Amino acid sequence: MASSSSSLISQEPTSAKLIAKAAKTAFEASQLIPSSERVSALHEIKKELENAKEKILEANKRDLEAAQNEVISGRMSSTLLKRLDLTKGDKWDSMLQGVTDVANLPDPTGVVTYASELDDDLELYRVSCPIGVLLVIFEARPEVVVNIATLAIKSGNAAILKGGKESNETAQELSAAIQTALSKTSLPSTYIQAIQTRAEVSALLELDQYIDLVIPRGSNSLVRSIQNSTRIPVMGHADGLCSVYLDETADSEKSVRVVVDSKTDYPAACNSAETLVVHRSLLSNLWPKVAEALVQADVQLLCDAASLIALTSQTPPIPRLATHVHPVTPSAYMTEHLSLTMAVVTVDSLQAAITHINAHSSHHTDCIVTENEQAASTFCRGVDSAGTFVNASTRFADGFRYGFGTEVGISTGRIHARGPVGLEGLATYKYMLRSKGDKGHVVGEFGSGEGRKKYKHAPIQATSVPF
Repeated sequence: MASSSSSLISQEPTSAKLIAKAAKTAFEASQLIPSSERVSALHEIKKELENAKEKILEANKRDLEAAQNEVISGRMSSTLLKRLDLTKGDKWDSMLQGVTDVANLPDPTGVVTYASELDDDLELYRVSCPIGVLLVIFEARPEVVVNIATLAIKSGNAAILKGGKESNETAQELSAAIQTALSKTSLPSTYIQAIQTRAEVSALLELDQYIDLVIPRGSNSLVRSIQNSTRIPVMGHADGLCSVYLDETADSEKSVRVVVDSKTDYPAACNSAETLVVHRSLLSNLWPKVAEALVQADVQLLCDAASLIALTSQTPPIPRLATHVHPVTPSAYMTEHLSLTMAVVTVDSLQAAITHINAHSSHHTDCIVTENEQAASTFCRGVDSAGTFVNASTRFADGFRYGFGTEVGISTGRIHARGPVGLEGLATYKYMLRSKGDKGHVVGEFGSGEGRKKYKHAPIQATSVPF
């Protein structure tokens, strides 16, 4: 038995290398296939998902039942369980709509973003193109299989997908439907592949000659682990520590609506608000109204001294004060609760709010509620986050809501892509240089000496490459 187990482990790197090489080969072959074929593939995928709905949801039910047992035994959080359910709300319909929306979006590749004539008949073009092979590792949310596959195909990238064990049966059925759909198109069948084991992931993270970008979607520990385990570039976010700041000019109705929605619309999401920052001038009037609305929505408030005193001194006290309002601990401002829990801090100025958010935020999405245009401008420029909102719920930070069709994830980094990453975030660019001269062009003819050519660097108006 020990020998068999050892043999299985030793085979994982070989298996992973074959998968990675197949993905690279599929990517290279796909670059010569018209982009219209990628759109056709997406329509086939949606059709196949609809055909396989009953089988997929049965698999999802089995995953949910197994996950429920894990929650009961204390080995899984209820938050993770909620993310697993494909039947929750309009998740299934939104997943399918996302495929259609992405199919209808403009092709992000082949777009000229810079064009210049360096010399007579010597033209330079900067052209958007796919990144290559994506390795996407995610937890719980099985719909990510479809989201990533859709975006990868539309943007011309190959993808290797690894879901969490808690969504294994659902992910397998979704992947099978995608493979069936791809088999009916001109795209290689290995364009989208799924893997099952952690050993395969570990092996793939070493294959930077085949894999061009790693995208982890999940917990802080997952993202940190991936970032520390590979030389391949990683695009992802470790936390969703979002804040709402109530400025001294905040409108009462807007404040209640924005704060409650930011916290309660879907508390387990990375774009839900975890911290409420309150200007001190609002403690006696606006803050109690907002606190009462949050408590009525069953939110547990972890308050600093000033905001706590403001509530306990209210006459009459707000309902459920004893059960839902508690003193805060410093660690709460650095915690992604992902539940109906919200930390509250009081500040004396807009600048103090910005300072607090920049020091404690994960640089995901932060909001100001204000009626002051200058304050809004200062906040949006001063807060160092991928999204800065004015009088709008942090829950709007989402690729679908931005009009990206769906998203590959949220990036809180500063290089290449930031915020909800849609099609454009999965494209890079290359430079194409073409000589139309009778003898071609050589660098040796250019320079500052007598008889040498000078570069023209004349702009060219072009939206596509003419060759």
